[in-house]
Amino acid sequence: MVKISKEEILKLANLAQLKLSSEEINEFSEEISSILDYVSHLDKIDVEGLEPTYQVSGLKNVTRSDEKIDYDIDKNQLMSNLPDSQDGQIKVKRMIG
Repeated sequence: MVKISKEEILKLANLAQLKLSSEEINEFSEEISSILDYVSHLDKIDVEGLEPTYQVSGLKNVTRSDEKIDYDIDKNQLMSNLPDSQDGQIKVKRMIG
């Protein structure tokens, strides 16, 4: 079993800017040691010949191609519905004070 020392826990806590009690140091020492032990077991698994799984949904490309759609509406007709416009652009209230 991989064992992480109290000094290593204190170093990690310092890097993360955490204040730990002595109970927390003991608890985290056991928990992190358990996690590292599990990872070492995973490291021993034979994965020879297995293809990496990048995603599991099977989707290849979920985007659509950009297509210009002609709604047969004149720009001036659209601009006439606006509350205010200037030089062919939509005029809005100032957003920044």
